[in-house]
Amino acid sequence: MPSIPKNTKFIFITGGVVSGLGKGITAASLGLLLKARGLKVTNQKLDPYLNIDPGIMNPYQHGEVFVTEDGCEADLDLGHYERFIDEDLNKHSSVTSGKIYWEVLTKERTGGYKGETVQVIPHITTAIKEKIYAAAKKSNNADISIIEIGGTAGDIEALPFIEAARQIVSEVGRDNCLFIHVTLALHLKYTDELKTKPTQHSVKNLQSLGISPNIIIVRTNQKLSDNFKQKISLFCGVPLDCVIENSNVPLLYSAPIMLENSNFSTIVSRELSLPHSPLDLSDWNNMLDKAAKRQGSVKIGLVGKYTKMYDTYLSVTEALTHAGIHNGTNIDIKWIDSESLTDANIDEILGDCAAVIVPGGFGDRGIDGMILAAEYCRKKDLPYFGICLGMQILLIEFAKNVAKLSGAASGEFDKDSPQKVIDLIDWQLGADKAEANMRLGAHECKIEKGSLLHSVYKKESILERHRHKYGFNNDFRDQLAGFGLKFSGLSTDGRLVEAAELPKNRFHLGVQFHPEFKSRPHKPHPLFLKFVAAALNKQ
Repeated sequence: MPSIPKNTKFIFITGGVVSGLGKGITAASLGLLLKARGLKVTNQKLDPYLNIDPGIMNPYQHGEVFVTEDGCEADLDLGHYERFIDEDLNKHSSVTSGKIYWEVLTKERTGGYKGETVQVIPHITTAIKEKIYAAAKKSNNADISIIEIGGTAGDIEALPFIEAARQIVSEVGRDNCLFIHVTLALHLKYTDELKTKPTQHSVKNLQSLGISPNIIIVRTNQKLSDNFKQKISLFCGVPLDCVIENSNVPLLYSAPIMLENSNFSTIVSRELSLPHSPLDLSDWNNMLDKAAKRQGSVKIGLVGKYTKMYDTYLSVTEALTHAGIHNGTNIDIKWIDSESLTDANIDEILGDCAAVIVPGGFGDRGIDGMILAAEYCRKKDLPYFGICLGMQILLIEFAKNVAKLSGAASGEFDKDSPQKVIDLIDWQLGADKAEANMRLGAHECKIEKGSLLHSVYKKESILERHRHKYGFNNDFRDQLAGFGLKFSGLSTDGRLVEAAELPKNRFHLGVQFHPEFKSRPHKPHPLFLKFVAAALNKQ
């Protein structure tokens, strides 16, 4: 049996009827509410897909890849968790079926099971339980571990996770486990009524797997009537006040308050026999108050290659929202497919933008359009913020058009280029085949005094998260510096360029790291705060 953490209570959040109902936001909101009651909270995501992680998945398939401090490439829900509970999560916080099966089969191949027949029960479920317990322990034995199980109840690939959760009840006791089921209130437009039957079937499906939910969260576009709640309570076997309405909110960060209007955290505390502590949401409410007082808007062009789905740049757009809240303005994002930009139309497309941001990405598609955007911003003194690939674009554009290195390129896009200002950083990784490696997680960066970067952070050393395997080629450092480019952020050994800026412009900055991962709604990242301020000044 896996080692069980002491004094931790476990909350499992499952979904039913359809996916995309907001299990992640429910988990994140509950984490915030319980933390506001003085409890130590951690969040964990169990994803049933067979990929090891989303690291090489198409962003259109699964949204952005979120990176933790310790370098775990994870589902975007971990970003929601961190932004709401304001805690750094880790590699134990993200579990996939791929990771579980990989570990179990590797153990079997190396004799770890001593010739036993390896089966889903007990070997796979035991491995899952070990991950659940490890996440709680890694958080210094959190009081509450909130575990979201991806997909919907009944999905064949999710069954081992559901079974592991059922077994945990036996191991830690029912008093230390709580099950929350998120479902949909189906609205029939032609009769103008909400139907309870989909929720009933979903709960029945879950019960057939050995789990009876304690609380049912009902996603709805209509206000739930007392009769609707009574039917759910009766047919699904939960107290009436444990049927909680989950309605749409104008701002994502209002979700915890909306749920708490139904006494969500009070009911959870009661069901888990948690100590009654006052709820202190003063910081969060102050942020919401600032959000409500925003006036006007500022248009920021987001130039990228995955612009057809919001989730592909989720942390970037949320970080812009945070900065907008604290600058007193709404953010109007203009989504620009970099492949659509040409010399002929760039003024028309970017002309109404007060600033431009180029976020991360991989591959050569749309690169020419990004370079055009960087050139346009440099010449027009339009605030430009390049993140990861966006910094590399800034450097390539500057090398091409200012330093007159006509063949300037990245080794990622043109391996035969004689002027690869961006290239593999295999010497930093110490690996023979850098293609198989990524520079991931938090790394220290030294900041040059007197730079824009220093004025933003107001410190000489920072820790930011990375996700890249290409970086600036130092063979060109002196040459580009001679044309006025400042390399304002370097790795501690001075070998890796972490930030570059053009001092003569108001805000022309690129960073190799991903500051968006550390932005919080009540504590916006200073780089985004400064960038939005620069956009307002330009406007």
